[in-house]
Amino acid sequence: MANTASAHKPQVAGVYRFTLGKFRITALSDGTLPLDLHPLLRGISAKQIDALLHRGFARNPLETSINAYVVDTGARVVLVDSGAGELFGAVAGKLPESLAAAGYRPEQISDILITHIHTDHSGGLTRGGRMLFANATIHVGQADIDFFLDPANLARGLKPAHLEEAQKTIGPYLDAGKVKSFSARSQILPGITAIPTPGHTPGHSFYRVESAGESIDFWGDIMHVGLVQFPQPEVTITFDVDQQAARAQRLQQFETAARERRLSAVAHLPFPGVGHIRREAGKYDWVPAEYRNRD
Repeated sequence: MANTASAHKPQVAGVYRFTLGKFRITALSDGTLPLDLHPLLRGISAKQIDALLHRGFARNPLETSINAYVVDTGARVVLVDSGAGELFGAVAGKLPESLAAAGYRPEQISDILITHIHTDHSGGLTRGGRMLFANATIHVGQADIDFFLDPANLARGLKPAHLEEAQKTIGPYLDAGKVKSFSARSQILPGITAIPTPGHTPGHSFYRVESAGESIDFWGDIMHVGLVQFPQPEVTITFDVDQQAARAQRLQQFETAARERRLSAVAHLPFPGVGHIRREAGKYDWVPAEYRNRD
């Protein structure tokens, strides 16, 4: 009889490395969680959702990745997003484990690029109410700071839970003077450009990393569900602060990424979430980057 003990062991830490010019990039898994798409997606019926998931050999609820990334330039160790930390309970918060498996310690992180202030992107900045990355500078769109950290916005659609989470995660870094914000496209670090892409949140941003003629775009939450939103990019999600702007932003970025054949890293596509968008016969699709396991 086969030994089935391994079936009860947890997944090993999620780490995938690749080079970009002279930089070393590491994809890190913060975990996965099951998402019930029926109440979350807008502009599509439950029957249509199930049909698209079936086409992709999946079902509802959909197991969804939370991806973060390290960009090691040789001079700086830059983290892109921080996962959910303690805010999603046992289904996430695995970033520190993945970071350690990749050979990094929290104190080595020099900068953190936050695509937007939502639980599963900025939640991992703190642990036990204290800054986890004590030596890091946080880079984030000013419009997100203005929206998520201002109690006056509770009357304008900000959810109390999001205000509280932002205060707990971004707040300590603001108090320590360790946040640098931006309001327009700008080079924030050597080889790294912040590109505002508002819609999902007011300050949502891409980060474009370039080295030795190669580049990659870190997308944040321009999209959430590849099996649905590649064939139907007009579909939005309840988490989009501005539904119309989020839809328009996704359509624009899909078109640009496909036309320019841009390498992209996407937070909620199956780990490691790195690949290209392709357009054929008027439809978009995702082509994962090739797997490479050699020096």
